[in-house]
Amino acid sequence: MGSVNNKLRYYRRIKDLTQDELGAALDVTRHTILAIEKRKYEPSIALALKIASFFGVPVEEMFFLEDGEEDDQCSD
Repeated sequence: MGSVNNKLRYYRRIKDLTQDELGAALDVTRHTILAIEKRKYEPSIALALKIASFFGVPVEEMFFLEDGEEDDQCSD
């Protein structure tokens, strides 16, 4: 499977939130927010859903595969 990209920084800046503020709202550390934004950490499904819900966007809008990469589905 390809690497997951995200728009977390984009949406955080739209809401004018610091990494600390967003982390507190989501009950995670600033380091977790930083790691997700820098693509050093892929959040669990539960956290990804929580993040998307916080910003009011579909999870697939917030997190997505890199362009040109396809998932490992078989095509019979």
